Amino acid sequence: MQEKTWFQLIPQSEMINWRRHFHEYPELSFKEVKTSNYIIDILKSFDDIKITQPTPTSVLGTIVGQYPGKKILIRADIDGLPVTEETDLAFKSQNQGVMQACGHDTHAAILLATTKVLNDLRDQLHGTVQVIFQHAEEQVPGGAREIVASGQLHDIDAVIGLHIMTGLKAGSINIVTEGAATTGADAFEVTIQGRGSHGSMPQEGIDPITISAEIVNQLHTITSRFTPPKDLNVVTVGQFQSGVAVNVLPDTAFIGGSVRTINEDTRQAIAQRIKKIIHNTCDTYGASYDLNYQFAYAAVINDGQLSQLVKESVLDVLPAAMVPQGQMMSASEDFSAYAKVAPVCFFLLGGGDEAEGYPYSNHSPKFIIDESSLINGVKAEIASVLNFLKA
Repeated sequence: MQEKTWFQLIPQSEMINWRRHFHEYPELSFKEVKTSNYIIDILKSFDDIKITQPTPTSVLGTIVGQYPGKKILIRADIDGLPVTEETDLAFKSQNQGVMQACGHDTHAAILLATTKVLNDLRDQLHGTVQVIFQHAEEQVPGGAREIVASGQLHDIDAVIGLHIMTGLKAGSINIVTEGAATTGADAFEVTIQGRGSHGSMPQEGIDPITISAEIVNQLHTITSRFTPPKDLNVVTVGQFQSGVAVNVLPDTAFIGGSVRTINEDTRQAIAQRIKKIIHNTCDTYGASYDLNYQFAYAAVINDGQLSQLVKESVLDVLPAAMVPQGQMMSASEDFSAYAKVAPVCFFLLGGGDEAEGYPYSNHSPKFIIDESSLINGVKAEIASVLNFLKA
């Protein structure tokens, strides 16, 4: 690593203040009105940044460099979660039942700091930098898909983004240099329509509980018997609801579940297998069903060339010990939608591990991060952009 002259341009204290403001006043997906207005006000204070809104609560900023060249997009998500905060932070959420429980407050603050530095360096830039402060990452179908569909992302050559995670050393940058950086996530909900009867006369009814139990058991065979062992695939049934009395067969039963995959062909095959299991089992017993299968977020697949450039860029500004080999995140992200625009690189910023005093995972009501890690996120973004534009 080596000291860069632009290190001194990073607005560290302002970045922490921005992060704390976002944390104190979180807003839910698709409702980030005050959050986006706050971002716009800050971007306006930087001068000469073109600002548009691809959607009502997202913000797109554009920095045009002094010289022609490529165009890169950096993304940060900004929405909070429907979680009641249980931390002792002085800047804990003031919006009851809403919390920045996944670190999006840090993502937005980091990107604002990155934007300020790159804007200060515009006379040296060969190309264009766009920054997207994205709404609604936490709620399917996700804000990224909407932004891509808006048609406001033109001629992009690369997209990068980061996500802060506890469980990783504070300030570390973890990059999967090629392949799946996250799993994809889909969901299904099915209502089995049987025919109720007295519990003593099951032959008079069509038992939706028995049917649903058979469906659940068969669903659990999908990953062990119908998908390649080399792939990461998870089918989880998280909801099973039916009945109100011990001596009554109910009319209906409800099953809800999720699917995680990293391979698109396998993703489609699992969906078809689930549909077939439900159809055939209901048909056997004479029941009907209503199935809602939702393809939500595809896996984020990091581009090898871009991700290697990002890793080399980070190694240029951080010690090698802070840049371990990244591991795929088993959670999912709508960042995958940007792969329709350009090659992508998505990496993780360590927010502190249990040994450092940060034991609570993202989405926990007790989730906190080490604020000192934010500056490394800024360094990673800026170094990657500068190297990409001169490459």
